[in-house]
Amino acid sequence: MAAPMERLTEVCIETERWAREDLERGDPGTGGVQRLTELFRQEGYREIADERTFTLILKILSKGSQEIKAKIGVSHQSLERWFDVSAECFRCLRNTCVQCPRNQNTIRNMGLIEESVSLIKVFSTSDTLQESCLMAFRCGLQFLGNVAGGNQDSQNSIWKHAFPHLFLNCLTHEDDKVSAYSSMVLFSCMREDRMGEFMEPANLRVALSAVTAYGKRPDAEWLHLIVTDRFLRCPELVKQMYGMECHADRVTLLELIIAKLSEKSPLSEGEVRSLQSIAEFLCECFQNQCRAVLKLAAPGDGEEQEAVVVVRLLDLLCEMTSNNEHFTCLQSCPGLLDTAVDTLRLIHLAGKQSKNVFTSVHTMSLGENLTHAAVGFKAHLIRLIANLCYKNKDNQDKIYQLEGIPLILDNCSIDDNNPFVNQWAVYAIRNLTDRNEKNQELIAGMERQGLADTSVLESMGLHVEERDSKLLLKSVKKM
Repeated sequence: MAAPMERLTEVCIETERWAREDLERGDPGTGGVQRLTELFRQEGYREIADERTFTLILKILSKGSQEIKAKIGVSHQSLERWFDVSAECFRCLRNTCVQCPRNQNTIRNMGLIEESVSLIKVFSTSDTLQESCLMAFRCGLQFLGNVAGGNQDSQNSIWKHAFPHLFLNCLTHEDDKVSAYSSMVLFSCMREDRMGEFMEPANLRVALSAVTAYGKRPDAEWLHLIVTDRFLRCPELVKQMYGMECHADRVTLLELIIAKLSEKSPLSEGEVRSLQSIAEFLCECFQNQCRAVLKLAAPGDGEEQEAVVVVRLLDLLCEMTSNNEHFTCLQSCPGLLDTAVDTLRLIHLAGKQSKNVFTSVHTMSLGENLTHAAVGFKAHLIRLIANLCYKNKDNQDKIYQLEGIPLILDNCSIDDNNPFVNQWAVYAIRNLTDRNEKNQELIAGMERQGLADTSVLESMGLHVEERDSKLLLKSVKKM
């Protein structure tokens, strides 16, 4: 049995002969390169690959690229064999890069990255979806992913030749694999110091495309990582993206931020600072957009997209303010608490004025569609108010001034359109009365005047008692 070097030399000689004969007369097959591809599946052959091998592959790939570029706009059918040859060259190069930095460096130094990106760009702008073209397209992106893996110099080369134009066409490509492989390449090449480049107008489109693509493919791991592990580290980029996005993409971005907060791994100091800045920005967005949710009360508006954005903004603010030490800064966010109370008052009034999705119901007549955007919105507003008042005397007192306590008590009944609203109201009242005699006295006085339902207070575990001609709000458990 021939030694690896002898076998590799033999296959290279056969491939060179094939390249001279079949390739030059324009009747290519894949047999010559295919034998090299098979050899490089084995680590022993990858370790002995030399410049002669890569020079040969570069020659074949360049010939294929020349033919494809010259004819792709004229006849796709006559190019099928050249698509096959290109795909096989990419498979071969892809295999040589596996756990082999030496080959990655040789490939880069010989110009194979530049040649490959040039051809892949042609595929990315082609309107053909014939399988042979798609296969070459996919294999080319896989090769870029492998040559970039763990090799910063190769990542720099890909970035130089491929960004932003290649990714603009690939991320939102209708082929799932093209989108997945291109997002893998982009993530591999995205260093933290490159995030600022995305803020340039032409490059910002790449960031927007990544969010759009994820909205279409919510199981795409690399797209998820691009946003959560890269973009969210750059608050100014996120702010620009949010301002440029359509409503549907804003919802996608907000859901990705929620997903980041839900991760079990602890946030780094840099991530905390970035997310705090993003959180403060989104508070402003919520305050500016919140009234759009009232559009959902009008018949026919249904899932109005701007209102859906408001719903997701509220979900995110609830998540950020729930037992999260990193976002206590939101308790002092100017105007946020006022906006939450004002919005609660408006939708509560809207629900009383006519029968709509904000009307409290005890049957499933309105609550049967639990996927409606407005379902749970009132409950989440009360949850946000509760979170903002948690162990915060200033906010407790502000709710008193805003007359928010009677409003919350008026929303304590079971409501099919707002699952768990009673529980969130209980939580809010407990936070509002915690070490706050003024709020306790207010609720006690309401009970005496018949303005607060005794059964509601009891459901909260609270009881009003009179002592020395003074009304006190007490916990039932302490009696």
